[in-house]
Amino acid sequence: MPLYKTITPNSQTTVKIWKITESFHDLMEDMTLKPENLERVLGMKSELHQRGFLSVRRLLSEFGYHDSDLFYDDNGKPHLVDGKYISITHSFTFSAVIISDDVVGIDIEKQRDKITIIAHKFIDYEFDYLNEDEADYVKKLTSIWCVKESLYKLFATPGLSFKEHCLVIPFCINDKSTVAWIDYKSKKFRYNINFLEFEGFSCAYALK
Repeated sequence: MPLYKTITPNSQTTVKIWKITESFHDLMEDMTLKPENLERVLGMKSELHQRGFLSVRRLLSEFGYHDSDLFYDDNGKPHLVDGKYISITHSFTFSAVIISDDVVGIDIEKQRDKITIIAHKFIDYEFDYLNEDEADYVKKLTSIWCVKESLYKLFATPGLSFKEHCLVIPFCINDKSTVAWIDYKSKKFRYNINFLEFEGFSCAYALK
C-alpha cells in the first residue's frame, strides 16, 4: 500500500510510516540498491525482514532520497549524505523513518503480552509509576521500550543501558507525549518524546 501516515512535529522534522502489505517482488520493482545492499537483502532468510528493509527504501524515496544517500557509521547509526539527521525502524508489518535538522530517534514495536516477562530487563525507575493491574499496562511497557530504543538510536554510544541510563517521565497513553532523559557518565540529556498507537503497534520518537 502507499504511505500509511505522515507526521510533522515541527518545521524541521518529518515522520513517515509505511504499512507493509506488498510482496518482496512488488517492493523490489524499480528499486535501485547499492551493490552491498542488494547482496544484503537477497541474503536475508526472512521475507519479513526483506520487506521491512525494502519498505524503508520506499520511505526514503518519499522523502526524495535514494538508497545511495544513506550510510552507516561504525556504531551502526544511519546518516544522510546531506547532513540531515535520520532514524529508521521496522517491526513486522510497519516501518518508519524520521528525518530532521537535529538529532532524532524512532522505534515501532508490536504490542505483545510477553513484554511483561522482560520488563525487569529494561525498566527501573519507571516501575515507581507503573501498575501492572492497569488495562493499558502492556501498552505502557511497549511505549517505554519504544522511547528507550529511540534514545539508544539517537545517542548511539556503546555501553548505554536502557535500564541504567534511560529514564522516562510518568505519562498517560492519551497524553501522546512525555519527557525522557539520558543520564550517562555524569551528564544528563533531555529529550521531548511523542508517541502514538495504530493497529496494535506502538511508536515513539525522540526530539532534542
